[in-house]
Amino acid sequence: MKKEVLNDLFDYENLKIYQYSDSFKFSLDSILLAEYVKITKKVTNILDLCTGNAAIPLILSTKTKALIDAFEIQMDIANLANKSINYNKKDNQIKIYNADIKGINNFIGEKKYDIITCNPPYFKVENENYLNDYEMLAIARHEIKITLEDIFKIASSHLNTKGEFYLIHRVNRLDEIIILGNMYHLNVKNIELIKTKENGKPYLVLIRAIKDSNLGVKLNDVKCIANLKTYQNLFKEDL
Repeated sequence: MKKEVLNDLFDYENLKIYQYSDSFKFSLDSILLAEYVKITKKVTNILDLCTGNAAIPLILSTKTKALIDAFEIQMDIANLANKSINYNKKDNQIKIYNADIKGINNFIGEKKYDIITCNPPYFKVENENYLNDYEMLAIARHEIKITLEDIFKIASSHLNTKGEFYLIHRVNRLDEIIILGNMYHLNVKNIELIKTKENGKPYLVLIRAIKDSNLGVKLNDVKCIANLKTYQNLFKEDL
């Protein structure tokens, strides 16, 4: 039986988050993506895809009063998300849908958002030998239930014109990200590469794309996350 634990959500205004003690804990990637998102006072609603246990919506709720919808396909993880939302008294701002986002229209219809975020499964299902034996982790890490193209298609369909799509992914899929962005009218505007060591190579990429925008990309300086608290402050200079 999986044991639930209640942990601090990094250092965000005393936020707490429910997790399993031996698996499926919120990742550094979620913090990086949430910190990367720029939210103006004009933003009224946000959609988070592949939300997991809702780390991203919780962090975003400290930056805005905008309403946040979030989708998670796995029931156990969605239940953790809801427990965290209720514990932090964010249930009037954040709504969790335990559903496959490929059927998103069955839940929100044609609703449009000002911002959409996603920390998706990173790996294609090319060889089942590489899949995690633990189904919950396999679904979270591999494109078993959703592909990168599915995510771009959904984001494009539910973003307002000039709405912003924020994504974190592996650097080795950057070419695919740009191609899909062009296909689905989500032109990539900002690219930020992430590394963990000063002399290391980037392995993650943060993407900001805008619906129906003009072409033109800004490549930000490569950022190092050896010290995350310092790194958080660096985002204030971006975008």
